[in-house]
Amino acid sequence: MSTTDTPRRDAKLAHYLGEAFGNEKRLETALQAHIAMTTRAPYKRRLRQHLTETRRHAAEIARRIKQLGGTSEPVPGPLGDAASAIVGRAHKASALAQGPLHALRGTGEAERQLKNAKTEYAEEAQEIGMYSAIEALAVAVADKDTAQLARRILRDERRMLAFLEREIPRLTGAVARAEIPAGQRNGAVKRPARKLKATRRGAANGARTSRSRRSPARRSSRARTGAAGTRS
Repeated sequence: MSTTDTPRRDAKLAHYLGEAFGNEKRLETALQAHIAMTTRAPYKRRLRQHLTETRRHAAEIARRIKQLGGTSEPVPGPLGDAASAIVGRAHKASALAQGPLHALRGTGEAERQLKNAKTEYAEEAQEIGMYSAIEALAVAVADKDTAQLARRILRDERRMLAFLEREIPRLTGAVARAEIPAGQRNGAVKRPARKLKATRRGAANGARTSRSRRSPARRSSRARTGAAGTRS
């Protein structure tokens, strides 16, 4: 059944899901490229896990689109299967083209991994927005199956986003260690603190010296006051 024969509600849901499907297929190719570039073991392991999730998402979305009477691409029905195939190939070609470019970016291996992680973070945020919209639309039109599917995928995407939030600072630290001399990383922070401590010690020593200089005069003054009191 084409989308022209599908109820408007199902056609709109299928259209949104088709966009998500195209995005998942593009990210599948991009993740494969990033995995090949990644050397940090925990990061690589998590990317492989998310690649498995991404493939599962695409399969579940394609199945739901078929149940709704649509096709697995973000193309309206009147454009036909040929246009759908072209768009699908365009998504994959875009990801394939990005892979070699991502391999060249950055000043070294550490920075390349950091840039990849930042790209993945942006992609996850986009996906969360996409599936949040699908869930909201499904709830609005009382499609429980599509709403549940969107929620399941959202949980995976939010977990990946949380992982990247923790991983990006670690990867940034690796860039600092790889590209910035240790003296500039450590000493630049500690020198002002040492200088401040020395200033405080100097001020304290000055105050003690001043008090010691004044103390004989004070003792003499107290002695004279005491003597005067005795005579009276």
